[in-house]
Amino acid sequence: MRRVTPEVPGPGQESVWDYPRPPRVEPSTETVEVRLGGEVVARTTASLRVLETSHPPTYYLPRDSFAPGVLRPVEGTTFCEWKGMATYFDLVTPTATARRAAWTYADPTRGFEAIHDHVSVMPGQVDACLVDDEVVRAQEGGFYGGWVTDRVVGPFKGVPGSHGW
Repeated sequence: MRRVTPEVPGPGQESVWDYPRPPRVEPSTETVEVRLGGEVVARTTASLRVLETSHPPTYYLPRDSFAPGVLRPVEGTTFCEWKGMATYFDLVTPTATARRAAWTYADPTRGFEAIHDHVSVMPGQVDACLVDDEVVRAQEGGFYGGWVTDRVVGPFKGVPGSHGW
């Protein structure tokens, strides 16, 4: 396993290498928005950020911040060692469908109860996710759901060669 050299954060930035393991959940008052099919499908100023060493934050939005009918439950689950069993949604608008692009933890494990009734979205599977009007970049690798903004520096897990981090 190669040694990782964390980037040095500038003013107003955070290093993902200062995030804890196990992860921490913290409230955010940033304006968070999800767009699909040319429309805003979710918007809130009351999201939660899950912060884990080497990962950009994953934003969880209150389920009621999604437009009615946008979340369509789908089959299948995955397991997170920290948060428990995740279930998935397609995000659906009249003009677009993002398959299995959103997930929730109906019964999160102890320490993550705050994310109950919250939903996260894979930024790379929708038109755009925004945090305070900044367009989010998807965490590389296609497996993790981190939201990369200019506020955070890495390197981030998910890039080639990061499997053993």
